[in-house]
Amino acid sequence: MPTFKPFRGVRPSDDFAGSFPTHPIDNFNEDELNRKSLEDNTYIQMIRPYVVSKSKDIDRNLRKIRTNYEELLDKKVLVQDPASYYLYEQIYPDKTVFRGLMGLVSVQDFLDGKIKKHESTLTERKEKLAHYLDKVNVQAEPVLLTYNSNPKVEMLMNHEEKNIPILNYTAENGTRHKVWRIDNRLKMQQLKEVLDQIESFYIADGHHRIGSTALNAELHKERNKKHTGTEPYNFVFAYIVSKESIKIHDYNRLLEDLNGLTEEEFMKKLEDSFVIHEKGTEPYFPSKKFHFSMYLGGKFYSLHVKHEIRKAENEKDQDFDHLLLEKLIFNDIIGIENCKITDRLKYVKGNSTMKSILEMKEMVDRGIYKAAFGIFPVSFNDLIRISDKNIMMPPKCTLIEPKLITAMMMYDMK
Repeated sequence: MPTFKPFRGVRPSDDFAGSFPTHPIDNFNEDELNRKSLEDNTYIQMIRPYVVSKSKDIDRNLRKIRTNYEELLDKKVLVQDPASYYLYEQIYPDKTVFRGLMGLVSVQDFLDGKIKKHESTLTERKEKLAHYLDKVNVQAEPVLLTYNSNPKVEMLMNHEEKNIPILNYTAENGTRHKVWRIDNRLKMQQLKEVLDQIESFYIADGHHRIGSTALNAELHKERNKKHTGTEPYNFVFAYIVSKESIKIHDYNRLLEDLNGLTEEEFMKKLEDSFVIHEKGTEPYFPSKKFHFSMYLGGKFYSLHVKHEIRKAENEKDQDFDHLLLEKLIFNDIIGIENCKITDRLKYVKGNSTMKSILEMKEMVDRGIYKAAFGIFPVSFNDLIRISDKNIMMPPKCTLIEPKLITAMMMYDMK
């Protein structure tokens, strides 16, 4: 069973609960970051030396972030709790509810396969995040983990929700965030006993974050001759939710070129692996697994993977849409040898609607990309199967809700 332990959470004090947290910084463009970094007592202002500084001395910038963080603690903008578990609930404007528990998981459990992954990671990004952690020593966004449902965990969460939350605010997008601190020893012991029955956690979102934390832990282990495995750098801030509390959306692809082929030649090569149906100008979202949406030359197409190929790939445990798209089109036809490092592909987030399909259509129509591919969302059962069998999927295969808020709760690794 994987470790899931309480920690001393750092969070904004009541006066700043609604203004300090933020969406992940990847969601903002440079102008937005510049503007938000000027707002007092916010997370983006805290990390301003990293995101908008003109100084090229990266280590100095990162040390300044640590200084900013400690000053916010001194000013009581941030407060640190006693060791606790946390129950965290998101309520969307449409009344969709996601809830789970925040705590720490072990880097060693990740390395030992008790915390299972399903996606490859981009090495450069992981190294960059590890360097950030080494200098700042603050994890500001949890890794999202999932597990098969346990009714006893649900019962304990139901009981805790009867208490008054320590954090309760509504964000600009209408999502309500509620957090309960669980620091009673008896309650923590009850939670531990129930969570110890869970055999594995599965990474839903945060492969790069957990990978970078593991890399940072390895660096600290090499420096620390008295390393025991219990040091704060050996743990990862995590939010665990059952399969009832996640939604898996599509993650799609834009292709920059056709590898020197004309559109007609490209379509002809597709016929070797797919049954193709022209959809015309009507936007098409893939209807099920093994069906792809393609936009090329001003028209939409549905691509159905041929039965004999599906059967052969199933026997090799490779019958997953992202792997099939990579192998049958990007590798075999377009000549991309490694999708992890190519700049000929762009990954586009979806939300299980036409939104992503239409965004990609616009970029193809503008001539920025040559073709767009919509992919049916990965099912929960396939996510578990991929993880259990240690099948490495390409980067950016799943977009999963709940989407986590940065700096609503943080873990200080010092």
